[in-house]
Amino acid sequence: MDDLANDSAVRPLLSEARLIYAITVPLSTAIILANLVIIVGISCNRQLYNTPNYFFLSLLVADLCTGVALPFIPWMGLNRPLSFSSCLLVHIFPNFLFLAFLFNLVIVHYERYMCIVSPLHYSSFWVHRRFPLVLLAVWAPPLLYASLPAFGWNNRAGPGWNGCCSRVFPNAFIYLEVYGLLAPAILSIAGMTGRVLWITRGQMKDICRLHRSVATRGGGQASEREQRLNLRYTRCVAAVSLTFLACWVPYIIYIHVCVAFLLSKETRGNSTTHIVLSCTGIGSMAVVPLVLGLANRQYTDPVRKLLHKLRGRWRRRQDSVDIAL
Repeated sequence: MDDLANDSAVRPLLSEARLIYAITVPLSTAIILANLVIIVGISCNRQLYNTPNYFFLSLLVADLCTGVALPFIPWMGLNRPLSFSSCLLVHIFPNFLFLAFLFNLVIVHYERYMCIVSPLHYSSFWVHRRFPLVLLAVWAPPLLYASLPAFGWNNRAGPGWNGCCSRVFPNAFIYLEVYGLLAPAILSIAGMTGRVLWITRGQMKDICRLHRSVATRGGGQASEREQRLNLRYTRCVAAVSLTFLACWVPYIIYIHVCVAFLLSKETRGNSTTHIVLSCTGIGSMAVVPLVLGLANRQYTDPVRKLLHKLRGRWRRRQDSVDIAL
């Protein structure tokens, strides 16, 4: 009877583990490799040694760590028989990496937002003058907040109806993180992105007016340029919209469902939903820096040149083998 009970308890855990690793391992591998490609590209180009790219490097390091921790994040919401010290370790460390990633993402968007809004005062901006302090500010507060359960803000003495997570994170901690840190960060990123698109739209209108005033003799030349500008702006808006839908919407759905899941007493029936949403939600958000990095040819040029050289050597070797045969 005991063996049958143990089998019935182990089988769901094995199926959950297979589902988690089937989703997270390929996604985590792709995130890690893409981040390494961009990091190597920035490190090999001395022209990119400046404050904005240092911030972006910090974001890539945080994203790389998030990719490493991605296979462990879905386990945070599942019921596992662990000691309280083990629960602290497996919950605090991934939570710190995730919050550090989000803080780095906000500061990267803010720095580029100020570059568009105030281009004349960009070099004297306080983020550039206080770079070490800002870098400390995007790593230290996430560590302090994620460590609060280890310093006493936990639910160790409370009911353990949801396993590790409910013992480590009290309800107030979860609500504060989701609606006090995550939601404002996402809204600020969306607001800055929308403001940049609005400014770009105004600048495009000014350029179109200038073309109309200059090209009075050119007939249809001004209209063709306007069409190109409008098409380019439309593509930009479409790219931003698709990025938001593909990267942020799954994560927004995840955090709201995750709150309901973590505060629910019925975990077994919802475990598959939690696994799928946590993997796709965190994974899709981790893709955001990769979209920003791979879209910049300066970041990928060294790796592209290296691959071109390796391909050329392989072709020459194949040609020499064919001639020898």
